[in-house]
Amino acid sequence: MELLSFLLLLPILYLFFTIWKWVNDKRDRECYILDYQCYKPTDDRMCGTEFCGEVIKRNKNLGLNEYKFLLKAIVSSGIGERTYAPRIMFSGREENPTLADGILEMEEFFYDSIGKLLSRAGISPQEIDLLVVNVSMLSAVPSLSSRIINHYNMRQDIKSFNLTGMGCSASLISLDIVRNVFKSYKNKYALLVTSESLSPNWYAGNDRSMILANCLFRSGGCAILLTNNKSLKHRAMFKLKCLVRTHHGARDESYDCCIQTEDEKGRMGFHLGKTLPEAATRSFVDNLRAISPKILPVREILRFMVVSLVKKWNRRGSPKGTTQGPIKAAVNFKSGVDHFCIHTGGKAVIDGIGTSLDLTEYDLEPARMTLHRFGNTSAGSLWYVLAYMEAKKRLKKGDKVLMISFGAGFKCNSCLWEVVRDLGDGNVWKDEIDRYPPKSLANPYMEKYGWIQNEDPSTFKIPED
Repeated sequence: MELLSFLLLLPILYLFFTIWKWVNDKRDRECYILDYQCYKPTDDRMCGTEFCGEVIKRNKNLGLNEYKFLLKAIVSSGIGERTYAPRIMFSGREENPTLADGILEMEEFFYDSIGKLLSRAGISPQEIDLLVVNVSMLSAVPSLSSRIINHYNMRQDIKSFNLTGMGCSASLISLDIVRNVFKSYKNKYALLVTSESLSPNWYAGNDRSMILANCLFRSGGCAILLTNNKSLKHRAMFKLKCLVRTHHGARDESYDCCIQTEDEKGRMGFHLGKTLPEAATRSFVDNLRAISPKILPVREILRFMVVSLVKKWNRRGSPKGTTQGPIKAAVNFKSGVDHFCIHTGGKAVIDGIGTSLDLTEYDLEPARMTLHRFGNTSAGSLWYVLAYMEAKKRLKKGDKVLMISFGAGFKCNSCLWEVVRDLGDGNVWKDEIDRYPPKSLANPYMEKYGWIQNEDPSTFKIPED
């Protein structure tokens, strides 16, 4: 009888064990941010109106039409006067960079931000189990990840990844690597380092699609410390809920719209094509379609389905030839998201996402202020936006933060974070958050150089001072 009872009880015990193991393994697969540190270069690398004008005048391949184009681009860019450039710009050697210039730019960032991050977190470099570095436009041997391992004397069994060519969406690609490694290994620390090297990538020609990048990109980066150790949850800042990557590289128009190439004179640069807005919109829509069911409550998804069916039915009843307005999916993303962390690719990018998601100026403020203060820092820009939210004490326990980024390929990546505890550290904004938002985001370029608009090409001459 006892044996029979035991045999009957055995499947039940096995079921409970299986459930317990599944729950326990799932908890060990969580991905937490313990801390992060955005990079603020020194003030001697700050580029204001006067300096930018001097740099542009050094390019002897530009004419009046290119000056007018650049003036219009920088005035409407949303970028202010306190952004940062690499040191090579200040020595006037941007047209003749060396490998050492690119490495120096990266090492300044690495050793400042990583050092501050590990010191504040109380973590030794030897405790890091996983290192992921993404710098799209600088490939060196040994790799940049190896340089970090060498400098900090990290363990010989550390797992390291060095990503290049991933563009402005590389942060979330690196995060996806960390997330997947965490699924196979318990109680690990990961260090994610994201930046871009501008020193070797200044374009000195006159192709408008390539000089535009000179106006938008600025120096910056971020180091992020992550873990899947559930015993450290009380120290964590954010918990990753989901991550979705969309890649439209199979479409030629998407692949070609944002690409490093040479102009007709053989000068290397970064081409931003006219099909870029269309490619970004298409990838954004597909990405939202994939992530929406993961982040929105069921009631909002059901409401959207009903509204979509009604609109579809009404269109079927419309007479042929009737002009219908643009059909917009009536999804309220605020029903599942509290804060929107948007890639600062430019004013048009921020405006476009704001319109698509029906966001308010309050929602867009962190991205606008980041673009104005730091410019487009490529893959690192998301973390400056997040730091702004934290410095403004917007992030409360339980809040959901949606990150959205775009990159060459063409890619759109997004992820959702849950705030684990109330946050309020200033990070990179610590000494100046009270000055934002300013009364006006207008930059003084038009006031300083607006006279170019009235110049005659036949008599135009660049002033010496």
